[in-house]
Amino acid sequence: MKKRWIVAGVLVLLAGGVYIGNRSGDGGDAPPRLLAHRGIAQTFPMDGVQADTCTATRIHPPDHTYIENTLPSMRAAFAAGADSLEFDVQVSADGELVVFHDSTLECRTDGRGTVKEHTLAELRRLDLGYGYTADNGATFPLRGKGTGLLVTVPEVVAAFPDRELLLDLKNDDAADGERVAAFLDTLPAERLTTISVYGGDASVAAVGDRVRGASKATMKNCLLAYEGLGWTGYVPDACRNTELHLPHQYGRFLWGWPNRFEERMRAVDTRVVLVAGDGDWSEGFDDAEAMADVPKGWSGWLWTNRVDRIHRPG
Repeated sequence: MKKRWIVAGVLVLLAGGVYIGNRSGDGGDAPPRLLAHRGIAQTFPMDGVQADTCTATRIHPPDHTYIENTLPSMRAAFAAGADSLEFDVQVSADGELVVFHDSTLECRTDGRGTVKEHTLAELRRLDLGYGYTADNGATFPLRGKGTGLLVTVPEVVAAFPDRELLLDLKNDDAADGERVAAFLDTLPAERLTTISVYGGDASVAAVGDRVRGASKATMKNCLLAYEGLGWTGYVPDACRNTELHLPHQYGRFLWGWPNRFEERMRAVDTRVVLVAGDGDWSEGFDDAEAMADVPKGWSGWLWTNRVDRIHRPG
């Protein structure tokens, strides 16, 4: 009987130590950092969205004329307080790294076919605002406003030389990752510290360790290892110098969530980006209602499509 009490006491002390060691805490003094998704974008209702949904044909009535993934949209995002910028990367027929979301052109532009079937010169002639409508095609408020706005990755990097940038490799193709890697190899080492990539497993793997990278595989490897060891406070190697995009509703399953977890990751140069909802279809913290869900004391990153509409807590 005495031995049982000793074992029970040890287990209680161990459980108490684990609990105390993984309490979230109040967070840091710094406010969240804001990651602007595609600059300032036209938003759309999330209900019914599937992988093949043309979101340009279901936007909310526009209250601005910015077109995602263009320099005016990106400049506006930084002017509104963004700390970092995410933009989409495709490869053209002549091997240029172009900034555009869809693999096909019909949804958003007046073009036809795929991005990879057209040269950079051909893509630059497209109207990037051609397909946007909020009233089922009765009007097209951005039509004619996007001609000549398509840019390349080198142009974006040059336009924001001192800014944090996140490249979204839209096609899970090792060849696309190799093209990005070749461009990154032309940049000085100090510039690479401000650039990250994310996307499919093959494309991100092809970029290698040149910059911080995130894919389904890298995030899965990190989180599974952390679930096994994180209760001790140890951060596994798979979680070091990487990036984690986490839906806020799932974070509660992680040791030390939210603030102690974020502090542990920041200490090993890993960026934790909180996304809204369940993480589908780039849902962001885009208004006051969404911002109310941000954990108290959060000083990591927040994903937003409308950095101009929100105010940082803290």
